[in-house]
Amino acid sequence: MAPAAPKTFPSEDAQVARRKAQRKKLFVTVVVVSVAVHVLAGIGAGIWIVAKYLTPPPATFVAKKSVQLPPKIVEQKMQSAEFEAAAPKPTFDDKMASLRPTDFALPDLPQMPVEDMVPLDPSTLVSDNITDLVGSEGAGAGDGAGQGGFGGTASNISFMGIKTAARRIVIMYDISTTVVNSARRANIPFEKIREETLEMLGNLSINSAFGLVQFARNYAFFHPELLPATDPNRAKAKDWLERWFAVDGAMPRGTPGLVTGGPGFLKVLEAVFQTKPDVIFVISDGNFFRTDGGESGSRIPHDEIEKTIRDLQRGQEQPVTIHFVTIGANRDTTREVRKWVRQGGGRGQVREID
Repeated sequence: MAPAAPKTFPSEDAQVARRKAQRKKLFVTVVVVSVAVHVLAGIGAGIWIVAKYLTPPPATFVAKKSVQLPPKIVEQKMQSAEFEAAAPKPTFDDKMASLRPTDFALPDLPQMPVEDMVPLDPSTLVSDNITDLVGSEGAGAGDGAGQGGFGGTASNISFMGIKTAARRIVIMYDISTTVVNSARRANIPFEKIREETLEMLGNLSINSAFGLVQFARNYAFFHPELLPATDPNRAKAKDWLERWFAVDGAMPRGTPGLVTGGPGFLKVLEAVFQTKPDVIFVISDGNFFRTDGGESGSRIPHDEIEKTIRDLQRGQEQPVTIHFVTIGANRDTTREVRKWVRQGGGRGQVREID
């Protein structure tokens, strides 16, 4: 038996060369596999995209939620000159939409009548029965609770040559004989003042309230509270002015609501302030007298009138504007009157009639 051949081992250089060849082969294999994976992934993605594009989606419908603008809340205060239009608020409705054409089409929405979209005439919203809301002559309403707010836009007023704006107005007439005679000499008799009063009341909007009071040493209110300027209340005021308004210097016998005892101008003014006016007109010669609280027929000092007005203004939320129409007043009296109307932040005007 022949002896076995001795084992031979590769040299160190041969081993290094073999390891290099193995690493190179492994690297090439990894690169080829990576490239193949990426190529296959790209081909798969392309096939998926093309298939998705060529395959149409099923027809679906989408109904979007309608958007409706909420109507503006209108204050519950009656306005005639400026009343917001009651037109329906616009509503935006998107039609149902399909992602692709279908074999049928939805019908168009029906056309709304044009007259339904036209703003209403505000005058049609105010009827003769509006007095049921603000009170005019109902037995329970007491002719309309004159202490109400009567907010909203003030009425533009022109009375006895003075222009102003007011929501709650009171006119005070000094029907003393001296004032009545001075008015006749100035060619402005109280009959004419009555006509101008009726014209002014006719121009008031229904969101305004008014009051009338005639006085000398005694006084009488048309109504103890301010009334809204509705047609029924204007008619009542006209009847009062024609029946009970003193145009000759003396109140007619039986004048309703007559307060006697000679309290004088200051007591009348206090009663007027209690009705919460924002504008007061006073027609007088500026000379006031009283019976109670002093000597018979005593004249009320100017400084007492000024102090009373200042105190009354302090009790108001907003200063009351006092406009004064002097008839037959002398220069000193007119100067004192101008001081009165400025008390408590008032911005009244004084018109002199000689």
